[in-house]
Amino acid sequence: MTSREAYIALNMVDGVGPIRLRALLDRFNEPQAILSATKADLMQVEGVGEEVARSITSWREKVDLDEELGRIEKAVVRVVTRDDPEYPKNLREVYDPPIILYVRGTLSERDALAIAVVGSRRTTLYGQDMARKLAYQLGRVGVTVVSGLARGIDTAAHNGALQAKGRTVAVIGCGIDIVYPAENEKLANEIVEKGGAVVTEFPFGVKPDRQNFPMRNRIISGWSLGTVVVEANLKSGALITANQAAEQGRQVFAVPGRADSILSRGTNKLIKDGAKLTEDAEDILGEFEYLLPKRATEQVEAASGGGGTKPALVLSDMEEKVMAQLGREETAIDDIIRASGLTTACVSATLLSLEMKRLVRQLPGKLYVRNSIFQP
Repeated sequence: MTSREAYIALNMVDGVGPIRLRALLDRFNEPQAILSATKADLMQVEGVGEEVARSITSWREKVDLDEELGRIEKAVVRVVTRDDPEYPKNLREVYDPPIILYVRGTLSERDALAIAVVGSRRTTLYGQDMARKLAYQLGRVGVTVVSGLARGIDTAAHNGALQAKGRTVAVIGCGIDIVYPAENEKLANEIVEKGGAVVTEFPFGVKPDRQNFPMRNRIISGWSLGTVVVEANLKSGALITANQAAEQGRQVFAVPGRADSILSRGTNKLIKDGAKLTEDAEDILGEFEYLLPKRATEQVEAASGGGGTKPALVLSDMEEKVMAQLGREETAIDDIIRASGLTTACVSATLLSLEMKRLVRQLPGKLYVRNSIFQP
C-alpha cells in the first residue's frame, strides 16, 4: 500500500480526522503504519480512545479502498495529500488541514494569493452585483477567487472571476461526483475547463448534508488570505466562514448593506465587530500590497472604473439618453421610454445594443439595470 492509498483509507475511517491524524503521524511517522498498528499501540496516542482505535484496526470491514481507488481513476480525479508540494500552501498552515483533497481541475502556485468571496444563498440584486464585481476585479489582477459553488453569492463570485478570465476554486461539501446544487453543474464544468478547480475532502458518494458545510467552510477560509462576506443574515453559514477565518488568523472583510435589510444584518454586524468595510477590491488588496505585482492596483482601478488604462466606450446619442435613465435599481422599460422621450422600438433596440456592450443587464419582467462590474 502506498502512502497516498493509506491517506485515502484514513480519510474514510470514522473518528480519525485531521487533528487526530497529526497526532497519529507524530507517533507512527507514516500513514501505512497507522493502519497496521495494534489497538493497544493506537490508544497510546493522545486523543485516540478505544472507539477510534477500534475503527482504525477494523478499517477493512467498513472501507472499500479498492472501490474508492477505482472511482478516482474512472472519474479522472486527482488526490492531493499534505505530503504533496501542490497541496495549497495557505491550507497547510491551518490547525486542521484536510487529510486529502479530491481535485477536479488544476491547482496552481498562484492559489497562495487567494481571497474567499462568500455570502447568503438568498440574495438581493445588490448582493449578486457586488459579489460579481469584487470577484471580477480580483480575478483581473491575478487573485484566485475561492467560494463554495452554492446558490446566490457563491455563484455570482465564481461567475465574476470567470468573466475576468481569472482563476476560481469551488470547494464543495459533498463527494466530488456530486454537484450541489444540481443547477450549477454547468458552472462547475466551466470552472474546470477554464483552468480552475472543484475540490472536496469528502469521499465519493457523500451527500451534501448540513453538517458537512462548516467543514467545507474552514477549507474556503483556510485556503485564502482573507474572506469577504458580501451579503448574509445573522444565521448565514457565511458568518461561520468569517469566524473560522478569524480563528485561522486570516483577515475578514464585509460589504455593507441597507440597514433595514435582513440580508445585510450579518455583514453589518461583522463591520461593527471589526471586519474591514469593503466597497471594491482596492479595499481588499490594500491589505496585501506586499504580495501583489506592482501594476495590480492600477488594474483594479481600471476594473472598477476608477482610473488606469481601461478604454472608454463611445456611446451614441440614443445610448446616452437611455443610459441616463438607468441606475443600480431595476427600471421598467416603460419608464425608460417615458423618461427618454424615445419610441418603443428605438428604446428596445438601444437596450439590446447596450446589453451587447455589457453595460446593461436585463432582468425578468422587462426590467433593466446598469451592469455594476463594468460601470463605476
